[in-house]
Amino acid sequence: MRKLLPLIGTPSGSHPGGRSAMTCRYRCGDACFHEVPNTSSNAYVGDVIAGALSRRSMMRAAAVVTVAAAGAGAVGVAQAPQAGAAPAGAAPADAETAQRKNKGARGLRFTPVAPNTADAVTVPEGYRQNVVIRWGEPILRGAPAFDPEKQTAKAQAGQFGYNCDFLALLPLPGERNRQLLVANHEYTDEVLMFRGYDAANPTREQVEISWAAHGLSAVVVEEDRRTGKLTAVPRHQLNRRVTATTEFRLTGPAAGSDLVKTSADPTGTKVLGTLNNCAGGTTPWGTTLHGEENFNQYFANSSRATDKRYGIGTGASERKWERFDKRFDVAQEPNEVHRFGYVVELDPYDPASTPRKHTALGRFKHEGATVRLTADGRPVVYTGDDERFDYFYKFVGSKRMKHGHGRAVREHNMSLLDEGTLYVAKLTGDSPAIEIDGTGKLPNDGEFDGSGEWIPLATATAKGAVSHVDGMSAEEVFVFTRLAGDKVGATKMDRPEDIEPNPVTGKVYVALTNNSNRGVGSNAKADEANPRNANKHGHVLELTERWNRPESTKFAWSLFLVAGDPDDPATYFAGFPKEGVSPISCPDNVAFDPYGNLWISTDGAQLGSHDGLFGVATRGERRGELKQFLTVPKGAETCGPIVQDRRVLVAVQHPGEIDGASVEKPASTWPDGPGKYVRPAVVAVWRADGCDIGV
Repeated sequence: MRKLLPLIGTPSGSHPGGRSAMTCRYRCGDACFHEVPNTSSNAYVGDVIAGALSRRSMMRAAAVVTVAAAGAGAVGVAQAPQAGAAPAGAAPADAETAQRKNKGARGLRFTPVAPNTADAVTVPEGYRQNVVIRWGEPILRGAPAFDPEKQTAKAQAGQFGYNCDFLALLPLPGERNRQLLVANHEYTDEVLMFRGYDAANPTREQVEISWAAHGLSAVVVEEDRRTGKLTAVPRHQLNRRVTATTEFRLTGPAAGSDLVKTSADPTGTKVLGTLNNCAGGTTPWGTTLHGEENFNQYFANSSRATDKRYGIGTGASERKWERFDKRFDVAQEPNEVHRFGYVVELDPYDPASTPRKHTALGRFKHEGATVRLTADGRPVVYTGDDERFDYFYKFVGSKRMKHGHGRAVREHNMSLLDEGTLYVAKLTGDSPAIEIDGTGKLPNDGEFDGSGEWIPLATATAKGAVSHVDGMSAEEVFVFTRLAGDKVGATKMDRPEDIEPNPVTGKVYVALTNNSNRGVGSNAKADEANPRNANKHGHVLELTERWNRPESTKFAWSLFLVAGDPDDPATYFAGFPKEGVSPISCPDNVAFDPYGNLWISTDGAQLGSHDGLFGVATRGERRGELKQFLTVPKGAETCGPIVQDRRVLVAVQHPGEIDGASVEKPASTWPDGPGKYVRPAVVAVWRADGCDIGV
C-alpha cells in the first residue's frame, strides 16, 4: 500500500510544513518566520507525549500493542485481520464477506491512491470526479462571465471567491436533487490573480478585487442523477456573496466595548467584512460557522504588545491595503484589528440577513468551529488557535436550542453563541517530566496518554460578563483571549487546527498540523501530548470527555495518530500494523463519514507527495487503518472535506502556488489546461457505479 517519493525539487523544502514561500507569504504573512507570538512559560504538549512513541513502536514490534485510550475499542496487532483468502471450507457467502472485510473498514473499502506528484486530482479506481465550481464563476444575478484579463471588483463581488477552504452542504427541502453549498474564501494570491502584478505598488482596482474575492459564497448545486456530477446553479435566489466590505454585526460580551469602537463605528457593533476564513462548521439549527484565522497579516504599523501577541507587524502589510483604507492602519485606527479574529455565523437560508461575529467564542486565529449539543440542548463549540505553541478552546452555551423554522426561532438560535463560558485546554501527561526528553525514549510507566481539564476564562450572560482570569476584565478576556490562555497556564500545542467531535462515538479529534520549532533553540521541547521535537509531520489527538458529556470540564486524551513515513519508528497509527497504512503528513481539516471514520485533509505534506485526503478507522479491529483517497494538483492544499453517503467534496486551494510562479509563469495547468489561469475550485468525487463511498 505504501510508496514514498523523493522530496520534490522546489524551493518549498526549506519552509515549514513543506509549504512554498509563496503560500507562507500570502496565506499567513510568513508567520513561521516571525518570532513565536507565545512567549509564556506554559507547558508544551509535545513534552507530554514524546516518550510514549518508542513504547508503542516496541510493542508493535512484539505484536502485542494495546491502545490505552479511555473507552477505545482497540485490539492488539496480533488480532488485526490479515489479508488473504477466506479460510478453507468457508461457504461462498462467508468467503465474500471475508474478502470485503479485508478491503478495509466499512466506508474505507477502496484501493488507496498511491502518493504522487501529478498535476491533477487523483482518485481511486472505480471513482469519478468533476469540478463543481471555480474561482470567478458567476453566481449572482447580473454577474458577468469570468474574464481574468478584464476583471473588476464589481464583477468579483458577484462571482465565486478565491481560495475556497471550508465547505458545507445543506439540504434544500422541496428542490429535488439540489443542496446549498457554502464555502469560505480564505485569502488571495495576487501574483496568480493579476498579470504583471507589482507587489510593491498594487492598484486600487486590484485591492478592491481582492476585497471582493475574500469572504464567503453560498451557491445552490444540483446533482445529475445519470452521471453523478454536481454543478452550480447560477442566479438562484439563495446564492450570496459575503466579502471584505459586507456589513457584519458584532455580538456577545465584547460588542459595544471601548476596545472595539472606531471612528467609523462609535457603537462598536458594526464591522465591515470578514478575513482569512479557514475552516468552519455547521450548526444543528441550520447555520454555518466560519473561523477568521490569519487576520493579523492584513494590518500594518502596530506598536502594541497586545498586537505582537497576535503577530501583527510594525511595518507595512504584504498587500498594502492600508494605503487604500485607513482601517487597516493600526496607527490610525487602533481598534479595527480588535474586530477580527472571531467566529462568524451565517444564515445561508436568508440572503438578506446580517452575518454575525461572536465575541463570546474569543479572539484568536480560529481554524474553525464545530458544534454538538448537550443532552438538554445547549451548544458546545470546539475551536483551535492555528499558531505554533498556541491553544485549543471550548465554549459551552447556557441557552437551549429551539426547534422550528420561524423567524423568532431562528433569531433565538443565532443568539446561542453569545451566552456561556469560554474554556481553554490544559493537558497533563502521566509520566514524570524527567522521563520525557523528546527523543522517543520510553517512559517507565509504558503509557501514552494523560488527563486534561478545561479551564474557564470568562462567562457571558444576558446581564453582563464575568472574568475568571486574574488581572483581566471580561471584555479583555474576549478580545485578548491568547493573553488569558497564557495567564491560566494552558498547554502549548503544535498548531491546533480543526477540532471535531465524532458523531458516532462522541470522542473529539484534534488535528495538530506541525511545529518545526518544537525543541529548537529556546523553544519548548516535546512533552507527552506533543510527541516530537522539530515536529514537521504533525499528529492527531483523541479526547474523551468525562462521561462522554460535552459540557464536562475534565477529559482523557491519548495519541491517536503520529504522522509521517510509516517506516519511521516515531510514527503511530492507533496500533494498526504500519505496513498496512498510507503515509501521511501535516493533518489539517477533518471530517467524519456516516460510519464514524475520521477523514483527514493535509496541508504542506513533507514526504515528497502532493497533499491529499485520507480516511482512517476510529474503532473496531481495524482502528488506525489509514488509506489515501485522493491527491490534489501541484502546489495545492486539500481543504473543506465533506463525506456523504455517495459523494466526497474537497476544496482544492491555491493550486500552482509554488515559488516563482505567476500568471505569466504558471506552475500548474489545473483545472482547465495550458493557456488558462490556474483557479482554486471545489471538486466532487463519487463511485462510478453509483453506490455508497467505500462500502
